[in-house]
Amino acid sequence: MKIAILGYGVVGSGAYEILKKSGYDVKKVLDIRPHSELGNVLTANYDDILNDKEIGVVAEAIGGLEPAHTFVVKALKAGKHVVSSNKHLICEYYDELHTLAEENGVTVNFTSAVGGGIPWLYNLNRTTNGDTISKLMGIMNGTTNFILDAMISCGRDFDEVLAEAQALGYAEANPSADIDGLDVARKTAISSSIAFKTTVAEKDVDIFSLRNITKNDIDYIKDKFGKTVRYMGFGIKNDSTVSAFVEPVILPCTSLEANVNKNFNIITLFGESVGRLSFYGQGAGKYPTGHALATDVIDVVNGERHTHIYGKVFDVDNSQCERKYYVRANFLPSEYASYEKVGSSYYIITNKMKVSEMHLLAKSILESDPLAFFAGFEE
Repeated sequence: MKIAILGYGVVGSGAYEILKKSGYDVKKVLDIRPHSELGNVLTANYDDILNDKEIGVVAEAIGGLEPAHTFVVKALKAGKHVVSSNKHLICEYYDELHTLAEENGVTVNFTSAVGGGIPWLYNLNRTTNGDTISKLMGIMNGTTNFILDAMISCGRDFDEVLAEAQALGYAEANPSADIDGLDVARKTAISSSIAFKTTVAEKDVDIFSLRNITKNDIDYIKDKFGKTVRYMGFGIKNDSTVSAFVEPVILPCTSLEANVNKNFNIITLFGESVGRLSFYGQGAGKYPTGHALATDVIDVVNGERHTHIYGKVFDVDNSQCERKYYVRANFLPSEYASYEKVGSSYYIITNKMKVSEMHLLAKSILESDPLAFFAGFEE
């Protein structure tokens, strides 16, 4: 079975190098830019791939929704297996892509879409075969963890560290997908869909941005509670619903998550039989993510198939999950258990409240104080 790769950017080129080094036949690479090292392997015409009957698996590393979605749909309808590292695509068209794969007798694999080089989704799926997962959580974005780690360990400002992350290539010129939680929401939705055998849509995941965190927040949380902050996604199985949300989290300094440094990720599942399993490693990058994409290709070539189609759909209901919150604002909202005022800021601890209520409250607080911040206590 011969292989085609769509996109020769960071991930696509990494996957190409790994597949070639491992002796696999990459017949075509689709890219509109010149790459003299690829020779006749390079094409700018997708039909060269679509109409080639020798090509049995297409690895999509273009990113974004279009033209990736159009190309992947055509490949599936043509009876070609698809693997993808594109979390936005997989999250947006989860049901459609799996249904098309089943209808055409092929598979769609995407273990590189969450966790980069970490074998998270692969092992998450395997765990569901003989166990019931009650919860997943994790640091799923290297950019935000890089920012927090530098702020916590070096006392630096958010904007300064963000600029460094952009210079190092960890963050895009427009970093919103990272620091506003869209990236983590997509990864949380995909992970929750597999863990709980349902379909969780990105739009149903409650998100609070990291962009308003300050050194004062970090110092207050450390001095007042002896704890630290990380930016995390959560998926929790309730009796007949699922909770899924992304927010800054206050953790003990001794926790695994608190000790994940720089741009590394850690994602954890909790199973009834297996207990807690945590997966740590590089969550992004040319070779970590390229390796995961290449491994998906190799699995398909070797006959391993994954299909995630579930008949039962659970609603996302974040009112089923409760926790206390830390809130910093320039006025005192109605929901609080205690507070201190330092200068012009109120440092507030809420009573235990529903996650959905806190996210709604945060929206109203931000209307009056656009620089307000909150973080949930993880017990």
